[in-house]
Parts: sequence; C-alpha cells; structure tokens
Amino acid sequence: MYDVRSPRAEDFINDARIQEVLAYAEANKSNAPLIEEILDKASLMKGITHQEALVLLDCDIPELNERIYDLARRIKNEFYGNRIVMFAPLYLSNYCINGCEYCPYHAKNKNIRRVKLTQEQIREEVIALQDMGHKRLALEAGEHPTMNPIEYIIESINTIYGIHHKNGDIRRVNVNIAATTEEEYKMLKDAGIGTYILFQETYNKTSYERLHPTGPKSDYAYHTEAMDRAMHAGIDDVGLGVLFGLNNYRYDFCGIIMHAEHLEASIGVGPHTISVPRVRPADDIDPETFKNGLSDDIFAKIVACIRIAVPYTGMIVSTRESISSRKRVLELGISQISGGSRTSVGGYAEEEAEEDNSAQFDVIDNRTLDEVVRWLMELGYVPSFCTACYRAGRTGDRFMELLKSKQIVNCCHPNALMTLQEYLIDYATPETRRIGEQLITKELDTITNLRVRESCEGFLSRIAEGERDFRF
Repeated sequence: MYDVRSPRAEDFINDARIQEVLAYAEANKSNAPLIEEILDKASLMKGITHQEALVLLDCDIPELNERIYDLARRIKNEFYGNRIVMFAPLYLSNYCINGCEYCPYHAKNKNIRRVKLTQEQIREEVIALQDMGHKRLALEAGEHPTMNPIEYIIESINTIYGIHHKNGDIRRVNVNIAATTEEEYKMLKDAGIGTYILFQETYNKTSYERLHPTGPKSDYAYHTEAMDRAMHAGIDDVGLGVLFGLNNYRYDFCGIIMHAEHLEASIGVGPHTISVPRVRPADDIDPETFKNGLSDDIFAKIVACIRIAVPYTGMIVSTRESISSRKRVLELGISQISGGSRTSVGGYAEEEAEEDNSAQFDVIDNRTLDEVVRWLMELGYVPSFCTACYRAGRTGDRFMELLKSKQIVNCCHPNALMTLQEYLIDYATPETRRIGEQLITKELDTITNLRVRESCEGFLSRIAEGERDFRF
C-alpha cells in the first residue's frame, strides 16, 4: 500500500500507485479544465503532487503546453534568477563489482582500462581543475569494497580540501558514491561533504532488478532507501536522479517526484538537487539497453514539469547533453551545469589517450570551462562558483527556509557576482573577462537591498585588489 511516510521503498515508491497515476494521467491528457486547475495551483509556486505533475507531462493541448513552459520559466526565475552554478566531476576509480547493464564500469567488462587514482594523482587533478577555475567538485567512484572503501573516499576528500594552489581552492566537495550504511554516511558528513548524490537509475523494481543482476546494487530496497539513511546520519543535502531512457520515462518521472515527496514528508526537507541525465552509448553496452531513449522535446518537458512540481529544488544537467539541449533546458529549470568535464579516471592533468579509455560515458559538450562561462554570460546568465551556503551552515531546512522566503536573492546573487569576479581575474581569457565585467556592472543594479549592494561593491573592489573569498 502506498505510504509517503513509510521507511520502506516499496511503500513510498509503490508500483500499484504509480500504475494508477499513469492510467489517470493518460485518461486526462486532453482534459483542459483539469489541466488549467492544476496550472492555477502550480502558479502559487508551492509545488504540486506527483499525480498532478504527470498530468502536466502528458498534456497534449498545445496552448496549455505553452502555459506549462511559461510557468516553468517564471518559477525558475523567481527562485533561482539568472544564476547558474558551475561544477566538475572528478572520477577517482572505475573499479566496480556491480553488474549494471548500462554502465561500462560493470564487473565483466574486460575492455575498459581499470584505474584508481593515488592521492598524488588526485592532487595533480585538483590543481588542474583549480587552474581552470573550478571551486566545486562532484566525486565519483565505482563500488568496490577493497579498491574503493569508504576510507579511500574520506582520504581523497581530505586531500582535495587541503590543496591550495595560487588563488585556487576547492571549497565544496559533493559525493556521488554507492548506497552505504548510516555509519559510513556519518563519516562522509564528518569529512565535510556538501551534497550526497545517488542516482536511482530507474524506480521500476522489475526493471531495476533486471538491469542490476549482480553486486550490492542489485538490492532495490537498500539502494532506494539510501537517502533516508544519509539524512538520518546528518547529511542535510541529498541529490536525487534517474537515468531517463532506461525505463519508461513516465514511470520514472512519477517515481522521482514521489521520492521527493517522501523525503519532505518523512524527514522534513526534500532533495537539494535533482539530476536529469539521459542514457548514452558506452563501451561494452548492448544497444538494446537504450531502446527507451527519449527525444529532446520530451526531455525539455520533463525538466519543465519537475521545476513546477518541486520549485525549491536545484536541477542539474551534465555534459551528456548537447549545447542546444543545455541551452533549452537552462531557462526551463536547470540551475547547475558542469563545464570542461572529463568522465574518465584522470584526464584533467593530462588528457587520456583514446586507446586508454576509462570513461563512464561520452561527453557531448566538449567545450572548455572558459567557453562555457562565456557562452552563459552571452545568454544573459551569471555563472556562479559560490559555495557560501554550505560553509555558512545554510543547508537542509535552513537553506529551504531561505529559498521559500525569497530572501536568497540577497545572498546568492551577490555571492555569484563576487565568485565570478574571482574567476574573471584569475582564470578567464581576455574576451571572457571583458564580457564578464560588463555583466557584473549590469547585475549590480538588480540587487534591491541597498546595504547588500554597497557591501558587494566594496567586496568586488577588494577582490580586484587581490583579496579572495568574501561571502554573504
């Protein structure tokens, strides 16, 4: 039986409930009065239920679809403005004992080069990332009890935080590793991580078990309940995600909204972020695995409807997506993107030879960080390297309270401008710096709190004189 507050995965992600919602949405996809009623509720910007969100996703009335996209844009602007947070993934190891059929790290793959970074190699990678201008990393590693134990992850986090190169610092490390115990989540919390990220891949239990035939990840309940353990262990911010295209996208869309509702109902705060990767071809993966791949139009509507359903949750898109796809979804709800990414183990300090491929998936957007930053600014966005909320303790319910009160504009926007100023001075090409300086001047006028604006102007002047790391 469906129970949003239950600690059991099969209760809060209940198959019978999802099947009921799928049928309801299909039956009402042309029901204009119902869809208008849902949009009226959604326009209050306090979120809608998984059933209401799926009705919007299935809507086949062109003029109402335009209202859906317009509302998504308004919600994105209301809560996140034109700021786009920048990050990069850092793959530590591709040793893995799982048998995931869509991932080249699977244990039976004999083609991929297995690599595990030493602490010195991590140091080299981090310096290369700092020299690009990155301040926020997402650590990635395969699941392997002896090659990638929690002690290795903790040691790597400590190494990263301890590297100060020129004006470079990694100020926040987010972690994307396999589901683990509450005890080990406490260890990650004590190590000072930002967000703990774990992709569900698919919420359909039958499909999940078929796609994960061997290894610890094959335990659907243990994996799906991981966020509860992480949050009970004290990790305030967690990031959900599904790999759209592995399973029926409508089912997984419903599942991820239900998961967000569960965390809100049972823990008291929903996910900090939702990621929306799509399946991509990879080494030693059967092309049949990607038969559920979805179009750019469906992908864009998924982003818009998630933004409407969970207006307070950040949304992430990676370099799996093309430039045109990333541009399209930025305005519909995305608030974080990666730039200059490598999905191989290593590759930042020294580019990996093609024959030594250790990548998890192919990168489609291959631009440098500087090119991505300049592109964002030319589109009118403010690239942000801010990590202030994490370090000021504004996480979990404290961050959500600030966001819901719409006071975050007085923190995030000036912080974004100051971290962008640091990037422009320390790392940008001359043309990027020129465009950025003009953007900062323009954006200062949008800070409505006079005291905050004057303080921001003072900090910007001090950054220009060589000081670093100011924050509100």
